[in-house]
Amino acid sequence: MVEVVFTAQAIDDINNIATFISKDSEKYASIQVERFFEYAQLIENTPLIGRIVPELNNKEVREIISGNYRIIYLLVNKSRADILTIHHSYRLLKNSPVFKK
Repeated sequence: MVEVVFTAQAIDDINNIATFISKDSEKYASIQVERFFEYAQLIENTPLIGRIVPELNNKEVREIISGNYRIIYLLVNKSRADILTIHHSYRLLKNSPVFKK
């Protein structure tokens, strides 16, 4: 079991996604946000469940797909995982502020 920490970027991502979805449906915005936190619990219990992010090819940076979103997290050590960003799967990862060089 690991501690899962949401970075400031991940929290901003969740808020932006919820705001966008809520323009059409408060209910579905709430459901999507709940899913993100359910996946965080899954990472907490089984941190290696996510696949390695193909663009980065780093075994410590993994992702879980939730609908149209990629929940990207870093295995900091054996007791902690940081959720770095929640990124729309149709957008290029290199455009994320987390991965810009």
